[in-house]
Amino acid sequence: MIRDPHGFIRAYTRLTPVPHAPEISLYVADEATALWQLTEDELGQIGLPPPFWAFAWAGGQALARYILDNREIVAGKRVLDFASGSGLVGIAAALAGAALVECCDIDDFAISAMALNAQANDVEITARQGDLVGLDEGWDVVFAGDVSYERDMAARVTDWLASLRARGATVLIGDPGRSYLARDRLTEIISYQVPVTRTLEDVEIKATGVWAFR
Repeated sequence: MIRDPHGFIRAYTRLTPVPHAPEISLYVADEATALWQLTEDELGQIGLPPPFWAFAWAGGQALARYILDNREIVAGKRVLDFASGSGLVGIAAALAGAALVECCDIDDFAISAMALNAQANDVEITARQGDLVGLDEGWDVVFAGDVSYERDMAARVTDWLASLRARGATVLIGDPGRSYLARDRLTEIISYQVPVTRTLEDVEIKATGVWAFR
């Protein structure tokens, strides 16, 4: 059980402007491995997934930039930021005038990070813990950043997102061309040169697209 997730996040991360969307600041880590170990120590578990919530990933940065530059996409609408991590994309949607923003993730720390990050950016979002794949609660717009790094998950999520698009939702995916991105089903709307964490991506700048279903 997490003793004090908010305190943990404040202690081991820093509130820092997002490189490609500096209108937004997030609590982010300087180094992945050390925080990963600290997370396992805090929970008393080993083999946990990486602390995705503690970094501004390329796909999320691209989506945030696109939202802030094209606010009409979300203005007055109900938005879901799927696999939100830090809440970056949802926060961008809230800043751009969305009527309601829900951010979901399965990670305990992510839920706390979303709340802290939303507070730091003076916006309101609803953090939901759980796997929403397969659900359709009538969202007008659905965003998914960096969800194509594992084959089975990518296929499952892509099929679900396609079903939401088929019934009329706007669905946008932020991705730097990871291995399991369903390129044959998508069209790249725009590409950005996104600054990223070198220890995670092995580069300092990553070409990252915003993708829509064909």
